[in-house]
Amino acid sequence: MKARKEQILVHITGKDRIGLTASIMSILAAHRAEILDIGQADIHSSLTMGLLIRIDERASGQVMKELLFKTSELGVDIGFEPISDDDYEDWAGRQGRNRYILTVIGRSLSAAQISAAAEVIAHQGLNIDAIRRLTGRMSIKHPEKNVRACVEFSVRGFLENREAMQRELMSLSEETGMDFSFQKDDMYRRMRRLICFDMDSTLIQTECIDELARRHGVGDKVAAITERAMRGEIDFKESFTERVALLKGLDISVMQDIAEHLPITEGTDRLMSILKTCGYKIAILSGGFTFFGEYLQRRYGIDYVYANELEVGEDGRLTGRYVGEIVDGRRKADLLKLIAQTEKVNLAQTIAVGDGANDLPMLMESGLGIAFHAKPRVKKTARQSLSTIGLDGVLYFLGFKDSQLGEQGKM
Repeated sequence: MKARKEQILVHITGKDRIGLTASIMSILAAHRAEILDIGQADIHSSLTMGLLIRIDERASGQVMKELLFKTSELGVDIGFEPISDDDYEDWAGRQGRNRYILTVIGRSLSAAQISAAAEVIAHQGLNIDAIRRLTGRMSIKHPEKNVRACVEFSVRGFLENREAMQRELMSLSEETGMDFSFQKDDMYRRMRRLICFDMDSTLIQTECIDELARRHGVGDKVAAITERAMRGEIDFKESFTERVALLKGLDISVMQDIAEHLPITEGTDRLMSILKTCGYKIAILSGGFTFFGEYLQRRYGIDYVYANELEVGEDGRLTGRYVGEIVDGRRKADLLKLIAQTEKVNLAQTIAVGDGANDLPMLMESGLGIAFHAKPRVKKTARQSLSTIGLDGVLYFLGFKDSQLGEQGKM
């Protein structure tokens, strides 16, 4: 007669120590137990382990007895719970549901903030399977160090209304001062390959055209045109043409000086170093100017730069005209698709990062579009937003942990 088997859920809690898992597994191995599921978390040296085993029911009593003796010897607690065949099949069937990752970022995270995020998950009928911290631990004695916190929720279930959830998350972001990324946990999330950045107010903390205008004494005039464009009175192409015309006569030596003193956005050095190490292709797609984009290209080893080229006369001064096609919002989206095709990268494997309305087309076209310290309209429309920390916060949306980054992960 074939031996009947049963399922037992084993809970182990207590102070972690080297060799604990090996000791438990050796007992289970001796009785030929199957491991149907396993999970372990370690918080401040406090261990929580769960094991779902399937074993010959004639051996289960002896197994539990040996486990009790061993855990007592190791100074940890253990509990057992029988799981019926029907309960197991019901649980196993639910594992096929869609899985998602909700990433929460802030300078610090309070219980109230995490509670609010968890409530949004619950409102959508999703279940939290796992929670992990991606950032390093904060120092109590030196709170100024490592001032960032990121927690990642792995959730499962049938999402009732993604758009409603997105609106709720964005509203919560404004109210609580934390950032969110909500992504489907599929193979593309784990295999991003191409990242495209806006330049002005994204990689650098300035608008180059404003800086050029200021140096040329036409800052107020350029700002007035920008304001008209933002009110919708003129389109981007018209406003760009008018602003460039005001730069006529500016010596290109001024551009070199500006380039050498560009205010690099917090976290850019760290982000670029890690992306290059991990083999990402990196592009700048900017409505700014190639002169500054190429300066950043040399500094960071960026693979592609597409921006607007200012025409320079034989006297080494700007003519007030530009060369070639204007890089506007639609052009950025087209370039993202072109580079992805050139690199043989699926669009779902692409990332776009930007702050302005002209970045929205590429943010929506990419697999992961991130509004970085963005204008309200952009932040409201984009699916991911990053405003509380520096540009290297993008790494957490990609699933990187500080502990995995080694020396390059240090800030």
